[in-house]
Amino acid sequence: MRPAFAGTACALCLFTSFSVCADDKSLDSARDALKAQEGDADSEKALSEVFQAAEKSYTLLKKGERTLTYGVDYSLVRDTVIETVRTGDNSFSVIGQSEAQHTFTTSFTFDYGVWDNLTFSIRLPFVAKYDTERDLSAYSLGDVSASLRWQPWNAQRGAAVTTLYASVGLPTGDSPYDVKVQDDLSTGNGNYSISAGANLSYVIDPVVLFGSLGYTYNFPIKNIDQVRGGRLLKRVNTGSSVSFNMGFAYSLSYDVSLAASYQMAYNLAPKFEFEDAALKGREQTSAVMNFSLGLRTSPEYIVNVNAGFGLTEDSPDVLLGLSMPLDISGLKPE
Repeated sequence: MRPAFAGTACALCLFTSFSVCADDKSLDSARDALKAQEGDADSEKALSEVFQAAEKSYTLLKKGERTLTYGVDYSLVRDTVIETVRTGDNSFSVIGQSEAQHTFTTSFTFDYGVWDNLTFSIRLPFVAKYDTERDLSAYSLGDVSASLRWQPWNAQRGAAVTTLYASVGLPTGDSPYDVKVQDDLSTGNGNYSISAGANLSYVIDPVVLFGSLGYTYNFPIKNIDQVRGGRLLKRVNTGSSVSFNMGFAYSLSYDVSLAASYQMAYNLAPKFEFEDAALKGREQTSAVMNFSLGLRTSPEYIVNVNAGFGLTEDSPDVLLGLSMPLDISGLKPE
């Protein structure tokens, strides 16, 4: 046993001598090797990219950067429309009509970094709508929208990021006040609108919390001349709306993420002006739960898949969506 003990002691002495004699330069090299290098995966950066893909409205680009995003969305709305119709003897009858509208929207969204803290966006949607209860269909350009997103303060670690936005909606789709009510479907809202609001986000690695509050003003629609319920409709004020959104994005790994959000909107009562009378509609409240899965297909691209459902009678019953970035390398600045 003595020789073995002597060999062990000798080895310990050699190891101790090597440790004591290690120079400072070697220790510095070891420390540097343990530090994150420039090309290493950064969890906070990855989480930020995941968040931007899940909640596109929060993304800001660097000056001169351009992105093009392709999206496909589906919604199902089932409802029973109650309409009061004037008969020949000036009496009124109530008619109930079931609807099951399936809406497919294909959209292209172009984003451009005006400055590092200001991004311009324009969205071009194409709508295909089917009503399986009434056997109707419509194919047309939807309502085009443009927006500006501005980040007034620099992002700082441990602090919430604030983004302000303003947008304009254009009635480029088929207006519901221009089509034949019983025979056609609309693909747009029929009015100009302006919106403004604020987005907040806060990083708690590996989670991003986010929320937003917005207001939309819908301009009145004039000179309609559409027959509804036996009356000639002349003007509609669809009413303003207030929207609210909150949720979180969670990074399961560098390549997979999950996000969940709750979206709610309150719309003031619309006003309908007929040739011989004025009527007021009812206020509407819509609420939607939405879930999304983000998959990184390459170091630069994240594909986002989402599904949701409505919580009130004024909300869509089913929501499905897919969005992905398109390669526009030829349009990017060198």
